[in-house]
Amino acid sequence: MAGPLEQFEIKRIVPIEIAGYDISFTNSAAWMFFAVGVATLILWLGLRRPQLVPGRAQGMVESLGEVIDDTIVSSAGPEARRYFPVIFTTFLFILLANLSGLLPYSFTTTSHIVVTFAMALVAFIAITLVGIANQGIGFLKMFVPSGVPPVMLLILVPIEIISYFIRPISLSVRLFANMMAGHVLLKVLAGFVVALGVFGVVPLLAIVAMTALEVLVAVLQAYVFTTLVCVYLNDALHAHH
Repeated sequence: MAGPLEQFEIKRIVPIEIAGYDISFTNSAAWMFFAVGVATLILWLGLRRPQLVPGRAQGMVESLGEVIDDTIVSSAGPEARRYFPVIFTTFLFILLANLSGLLPYSFTTTSHIVVTFAMALVAFIAITLVGIANQGIGFLKMFVPSGVPPVMLLILVPIEIISYFIRPISLSVRLFANMMAGHVLLKVLAGFVVALGVFGVVPLLAIVAMTALEVLVAVLQAYVFTTLVCVYLNDALHAHH
């Protein structure tokens, strides 16, 4: 039986090499396209014929939109609504990438740090640019805590700068670690079921319970990632004194 970490192995589907660089189409890329495709289908089904009394598909899309809209407003203020499309897209992609990884013989793209870090880094750079565009030089005030003796600023300012630049790391590791840990545990429990045979009822029940928990974790981690992006966006939109 395959080891618990073998499920995270990236495999080439279409080998492509250009100028010595391997840009092959992999199982990871395929499942990213799958998540994007499912997201596109959901939005198309929900919004193709909008009605005053929404059907199931439209109601689901509108409910998701309202949740993200409420998150944006409560975390970053009403003016952050202009960034709703990109934040909603981020949430939906992560949610579907997480959930699709629970399908049999699938691949969880968000269980790879390179994927989660790329998303977190893009969000970090974009939010920093928004902060500079909105506040100009005043954006640097967020690194200077108010009401602190000047002497303490020599210690606190470097700490604030480090904590700011570590955001993409903490954001990406949180998502990657949660998704990877859950899938490893499921694989280990599956190994017990196979090894114990008839007596594998207990680990089988544990797998059912863990799968339900993983669905919850998949939804929660997508929401946490989105919420933290909104919190960071709040810093970019509002000056701190």
